[in-house]
Amino acid sequence: MFGIYLKRELSRRKKAALVIAMGLALGIALVITVNSVSAGMQQAQDKVLKSLYGLGTDMTVTKAQAAPSGNSSGRPKFDFNAKSSSSTKQSSDRVMTQGGQSLASSLVTKVSAQKGVASAVGALSLNVTKVDGSFTQGTAKSSTSSGSGGSSQQGGPGGGQGGGSTGAPQVQGGGASFDVNSYSVAGVDVTDQDLGPLATSKITSGKTFTAAQTNAKVAVVSKSYAKENKYTVGKTFKISGTKYTVIGIATPDSSESTTDVYLPLKQAQTLGDAKNKVTTIYVKATDSKQITTVKATIQKNISGTTVTTSADLASTVSGSLSTASNLATSVGKWLSIAVLVAAFLVAALLTSSAVSRRVREFGTLKALGWPSRKVTRQVVGESIVNGLIGGALGIAIGLGAAYAVTAISPKLTAELGNTGGGGGMGGGPGGGGPGRQAVKNTMEIALSAPVSVTTIALAAGLAIAGGLIAGAMGGWRASRMRPADALRSVS
Repeated sequence: MFGIYLKRELSRRKKAALVIAMGLALGIALVITVNSVSAGMQQAQDKVLKSLYGLGTDMTVTKAQAAPSGNSSGRPKFDFNAKSSSSTKQSSDRVMTQGGQSLASSLVTKVSAQKGVASAVGALSLNVTKVDGSFTQGTAKSSTSSGSGGSSQQGGPGGGQGGGSTGAPQVQGGGASFDVNSYSVAGVDVTDQDLGPLATSKITSGKTFTAAQTNAKVAVVSKSYAKENKYTVGKTFKISGTKYTVIGIATPDSSESTTDVYLPLKQAQTLGDAKNKVTTIYVKATDSKQITTVKATIQKNISGTTVTTSADLASTVSGSLSTASNLATSVGKWLSIAVLVAAFLVAALLTSSAVSRRVREFGTLKALGWPSRKVTRQVVGESIVNGLIGGALGIAIGLGAAYAVTAISPKLTAELGNTGGGGGMGGGPGGGGPGRQAVKNTMEIALSAPVSVTTIALAAGLAIAGGLIAGAMGGWRASRMRPADALRSVS
């Protein structure tokens, strides 16, 4: 009897049922859309942080750079001497560690031993500044600080200004020209490449390091750097007179790589005159829920270090990605709640109004012997069916909106600031040298809107809840009707 009556009443009141269902559908669709877009924002932020950190890395340990002492600028110096009445070309590489003060390699083992740490590896960030210069007609002696870039500068008889330099070469009776080029190098622990600066890139040509190449003169170069210098697998290049063979080309998983050249850690330590030293320790925790505790443990037991987590890095991400994410999680959430409340309220009022128009029907049923609970059950049953219809429509609309966002894939930008904690994490290990280290790295991320099973379950639950709320309002109204109300409505 219940089912037959329910079917008949819903068929008779299709328009009213559709209006109630559509009100619920819009609210549920908005919830699905906001949740899916928020999930897409989270995925985009994870990509940004992964590009900074390294796959599987939960935190890094560094040490802040000490301020230069005395009149030192902390920049490398170059000395050129040219013979009188001749043209002499000279080339010099200056290798400096960057990303903060060096840490003893033994600290990697000490960090690994801390409670809650699953694994830890060390990496060394270097900046190589190459200066090519030529001098003519007289004796020239120049002492200039390096910068990044690749510009060629000509000095007249009185001297010239070097590319990216802070000091001018002093040339007596002659001219000078030189190029200054800077690129970044990262020393990689080849025995554990799941963590560290190479973990966020994949080898698209050639191969990566093997565990046996701990001190081999081989290199992996980034795709952009290889293209710029026309490097291919098998090509060789020199750093400070040491020849290295390119064995692989690495393509970053997202954005552009902030490291140009990857070397085995021991080779990088030799180049940087940093034997048994690292600048960054990459750490993976045993449990992501214990990251804060592990950070506190490392800071307590290993003094003088800066521990940076993904949460710390997230605070440095700005740009349209950050703005859109804040809108989705704040404005979007409260807008969804407001629309849902409004949808539930409208559904309840419409159901109550529909019950009021059925006074004769419910009064007659009570006169025939129907108890109030049976009438209430009938109204609640109709409301739940309306809620389920609204839920189905809402899920369909929400899935359509999420698919549209994914298909359009709007581009969002993320500017990655420097955390100020010693380097390597602000722009990735080896962040491109002194000239590039303070510059924000901008990434472009395509937004998607994934819909999870949890979101669908939430939508179904909201549909049933909306039906129950509307049914409770209508049932309460129906339970107050008396048989006499039906007689009065006839007259």
